Amino acid sequence: MRKSSEFPSWGQNTALRVELIRGGTGSAASPPIAESPAEGSRYHAPMRGFEAPKDRLAIALDVPDLHSERALLDRLGGVAGWHKVGLELFSAAGPAAVEMAGADARVFLDLKFHDIPNTVAGAVASATRAGVSMLTLHAGGGRDMLCAARDAAESAAAAAGVERPRLVAVTVLTSLSEAALHEVGVATHGVAEQVERLASLVADSGLDGVVASALEVRGVRKRIGPERCIVTPGIRPAHTRVDDQVRVASPSEAIASGADLLVVGRPVRGDSDPAQAARKLIADIEHAIAG
Repeated sequence: MRKSSEFPSWGQNTALRVELIRGGTGSAASPPIAESPAEGSRYHAPMRGFEAPKDRLAIALDVPDLHSERALLDRLGGVAGWHKVGLELFSAAGPAAVEMAGADARVFLDLKFHDIPNTVAGAVASATRAGVSMLTLHAGGGRDMLCAARDAAESAAAAAGVERPRLVAVTVLTSLSEAALHEVGVATHGVAEQVERLASLVADSGLDGVVASALEVRGVRKRIGPERCIVTPGIRPAHTRVDDQVRVASPSEAIASGADLLVVGRPVRGDSDPAQAARKLIADIEHAIAG
């Protein structure tokens, strides 16, 4: 494991050679977060590490195995600043998928940890030692679980001499509607109310940010303040299918609302030219930032 001083800077891609099974050594996690501009700006200014338009885009590597991951990464060519490794790929390939994803982008490990505090703490420590730059938990796991995750990340990073990953918590999945929340026993007057309630819990627990759809970003920002990040899935370019997402938005809408990092999967993976599809998204992000 490399020392923290040996990790590349946030704006720098690693040029590591990655084999099919053994990938690179991961990527750097976040340095201190920069302050945002005064209230009233057209959009929430990017935090440190999200300044460049490409660093506001995470490509979801939701593929079934390492061979598919390698093929997709070759086609992407390091266009986006982040690669997201989720449940499907990690279940098939484990840490090797993380290593491969980290060769030319920062790694966002999206496993949505949700268990008793001790179990989640152990999982977070392992992910920290693997060198991921961001990982997800479910805010519904409660304060004790979230705080245990935070403490485990700090301790594991200090012991391994690596940067601590940002911990972001999922509020309400973008596939869930108000009716679906009621069906599982969540008493709420709407999705936004539940999202904001959990966002406040995340901030109080000292985590780095929240995962929320673009439709809830403005309300979440009021709850968590300017110093924390908002990761927004359910991004769909104009005139594309929404698939199984219920609460979706375009890249420009999400950025204008105040999102820091946009997560896109199927619109890129399913394109005949994934790299070009990613470039178009980055151009949309750049246009939204320019205003």
